[in-house]
Order: sequence, then structure tokens, then C-alpha cells
Amino acid sequence: MSDQHASAEAALGTTGIAQRAADAAESRAANRLWWDADADDYHAEHGGFLGDVDFLWCPEGLREQDAGLLGPVAGQRVLEVGCGSAPCARWLAARGARPVALDISAGMLRHAVAAAERTGITVPLVQASADQLPFADASFDAACSAFGAVPFVADVGAVFAEVARVLRPGARWVFAVNHPMRWIFPDDPGPGGLTVTHSYFDRTPYVEVDAQGRATYVEHHRTMGDYVRALVGAGLELVDLVEPEWPAGHTRTWGQWSPLRGRLFPGTAILSTRKPR
Repeated sequence: MSDQHASAEAALGTTGIAQRAADAAESRAANRLWWDADADDYHAEHGGFLGDVDFLWCPEGLREQDAGLLGPVAGQRVLEVGCGSAPCARWLAARGARPVALDISAGMLRHAVAAAERTGITVPLVQASADQLPFADASFDAACSAFGAVPFVADVGAVFAEVARVLRPGARWVFAVNHPMRWIFPDDPGPGGLTVTHSYFDRTPYVEVDAQGRATYVEHHRTMGDYVRALVGAGLELVDLVEPEWPAGHTRTWGQWSPLRGRLFPGTAILSTRKPR
């Protein structure tokens, strides 16, 4: 809980943190309501950094135009999972791709509609959960997610299985998440965020609750090994693991990301995978 999200917490009646499990249905319900409640504040704070037509992989500022993790995109049908206001999908469209942008939150997709009106770049928007993709088998040439959906779904193996199902043979699935080692530190961008307080191996999710104990926000932790095993279990091949370093001159603090912490340990893990041919 933080002042940064005070309005969403107030709207949802968040009263505290519970150390307990949260299944798939509860995680979906809580995070749909959370992102609906927080969408306006999120974009007020981060919208300028994210842009309307840009593909930022992470708070460190790594862009797809420089990283090229998806390869050539012109003519490719690309699924963005957890798109938020869909700046990445619009960036892909501007480069000749045929993107589809998916998010569980109507509030986030409302911002995507507004950004489409501002830019004149319209992409198909779909409201659905990442572990229940409403698409046909082998219908996409690539899939991506820049901090969308993956940490908020209870069964990451189900997400990867769904992504693998809708990808064509040889297609890439590239996603960015909080670096798993960040779980051991407090969510603090300052000196307090440099001291280990949690076990890396404790998979108990972070759950905020209301006065009746109902989840209002859920975020799930996986170790790096958990991600790799889930990817392999879904029949995907790990191609690369990118851990962006904090760039010189980058002074922005975003939540737990800061120059102080970024100089010492990674904040983001980008896993690049491929569906075998």
C-alpha cells in the first residue's frame, strides 16, 4: 500500500495486506477492478514517459526500436498481452505490423481508445485475461508483453500455454517482468530498498484486501527457474534473457525503480522465447 495509489485503494476499500494464496478467479477479479480504479492516476503519472506511440520495454528506458527483440514486424500479426493504453501496439502498427492489443481492464482500454483518437492510429482492442485468450490456434506471428498481465495471473504456465497455442510455428514470445530478485527487497526506491527482507523462494503472492478480506490487488512471485520451467512446459524455447542496465543520465524514479537501485542490481527481466517450427 502506498500514497501513490491512494485513490485506487480508497475506491476499492483496501485496508491492509494479507499473507495468503489467491487463485486464478480471485486474481482476475481483483486485478480487473484494481486497474480500472488506478487507470487514470497511472496515466497521469506515467503517460508522458510511456508516450502514445512508443514501445518501452521497462522503466530503465529500453526501447524496441533499439533492442529489436521481436525482429522485423512489418506485415506480422502481433498480439500484445496486457497492453494498458496500447502505446506498444500503436508503435507496431506505425511500423507496418497488424497488432491486436489485449488487456483485462476496461479502464486501461478506455485510455487506449483516447490515445487512438489523439494519434489517428487505431488497433483492435480486446478485453480478456491473459490465461484465457479468445483467439484461434496459430493465429499470430509474434506476441509481446511489456510489464503486462504476467505477474498478475495465478498460473503463469496457463498464460504461456495459451500464448504458445495462438502462436504460429517459429513465432516469438517476448515479455518483460519485474526481475525476480526484486522480490527479496522492500518496494522502496531509496536506501530502505537495499536491505533484504523477504525470501526469494517464498511464492506467497502479495495480496491487498478490503475489510471483508476480499482481494483488491494481487501480484504473484516466480523465481527465474519457475519462469524457465513454465516456458519449457508450454513447449517454448528460451532464446535470450535480457537484464537491462540502468543507463547513464537516466534520473527518473518509477515506483521501486530508481538510479540508486538500478546501479546495483537489475529491476527488469526480459525473456525472449520462440515456438519451435
